[in-house]
Amino acid sequence: MEENMQVKQLMRYRWVIWGILSVSYIIVFFHRIAAAVVADNLMAEFGVTGAVLGNLGAMYFYIYMVMQIPSGILADTLGARKTVTMGCLVAGAGSIVFGIAPGINVGYVGRFLVGLGVSVIFVSILKIQSQWFRESEFATISGITSFIGNGGSLLAGVPLAIAVAMFSWRFVFIVIGIISVILSGMIYLIVRNKPEDIGFPSIAEVEGRAVRAAAGAKPDVIKGLKSVVSNKWTWPGFIAFAGLSGSLLSFTGMWGVPYLMAVYGFDKTRASSYTMTAMAGLMIGSLVAGVVSDRLGRRKLPFLVYGLSYLAIWITFVFWNTAKPPVAVLYPLMFLMGFTAPGFIISWAIGKEVNPPEIAGIAIGTLNIGGFLGPSVLQPLMGYVLDMNWAGQMANGTRIYSQAAYFKALSLCVAAIAIGVAGILLVKETRCKNIYYS
Repeated sequence: MEENMQVKQLMRYRWVIWGILSVSYIIVFFHRIAAAVVADNLMAEFGVTGAVLGNLGAMYFYIYMVMQIPSGILADTLGARKTVTMGCLVAGAGSIVFGIAPGINVGYVGRFLVGLGVSVIFVSILKIQSQWFRESEFATISGITSFIGNGGSLLAGVPLAIAVAMFSWRFVFIVIGIISVILSGMIYLIVRNKPEDIGFPSIAEVEGRAVRAAAGAKPDVIKGLKSVVSNKWTWPGFIAFAGLSGSLLSFTGMWGVPYLMAVYGFDKTRASSYTMTAMAGLMIGSLVAGVVSDRLGRRKLPFLVYGLSYLAIWITFVFWNTAKPPVAVLYPLMFLMGFTAPGFIISWAIGKEVNPPEIAGIAIGTLNIGGFLGPSVLQPLMGYVLDMNWAGQMANGTRIYSQAAYFKALSLCVAAIAIGVAGILLVKETRCKNIYYS
């Protein structure tokens, strides 16, 4: 009876932990997308080109990408609780620095600190999920986490545009920084790495696999990293994640709003509403992808269906009137773009399932590099292409690029997605079980 009561308490408390960590993930997504909405403000105030602006936006992704393996190591060794606490603290400081930046150089420092801080959050959340949720729930919970986190993308759309108009972009980033610092303290007080830390049975015991789970609580970091990197099944998901996530984040996180303002003549609020629609689609698609994968007991098939659908939407979007589809179809296209993109959440489950369970953090961190390698390369590359095709038009200190220039830049996203789909074709079907349990 007492054991059943403990299991019930475990099942309730895990949602408290997941809930507060999800709030931190909302902030991750806010920073990921916010640069697109304030792109014209930054270009005008700092007096920079599209290439420099692309690099400023990509700074977040550079450090995020580099930190994914260290994030996994920290989650596996130091523990997710302390890792996320420090991450929120650093991200909060970075947001404040960005908000008070007098010039582009300090802006880079602030953006770097934001990227450094938020880079450790998601892998730690997945590590927590692996300790507090059943294997058969992992993709579903990952989808729900992505759904909630993408709420930050919505906040970085029209609400951010309105807030910037009412106050200033600087004020908004300072406030977000203060909220992040407060949140770091709450995480330290509430979150625990695993059920056993507060006297509950482990999720492995609940699932009847305690003997296997007990084999190695503290992994050998170097050996674990070598195991993940040398595992041929790690890399197809890496490639797929890079192509799918890179294209979406390059569009919604940097160039989507400027594109819509330049090609369609929208104001910032209206342009933001379209990228916000894409993020709403991503939220719903993330939820569906995780649930479908777990319910089917398959990984590769739903991943491939999502990837091919996403490629088809992008081909339609870019090659319809050379990157200027009719306004009437923009909202549906944006929603479908977001809805079909998140097949990549299945890659997180695959990464965990094709590597030993005791190094789940390292495995997911390694895989997650792909998701940020994509935008790290694409965002500045798109900026260079735009600058190469710039006709010299300016407005309020901001470069205005033509439809033809955006067509060439957006075509890079199509190429990246095609590479991602090729990666999906090579992933291993795990049938939603860790292959080391078989």
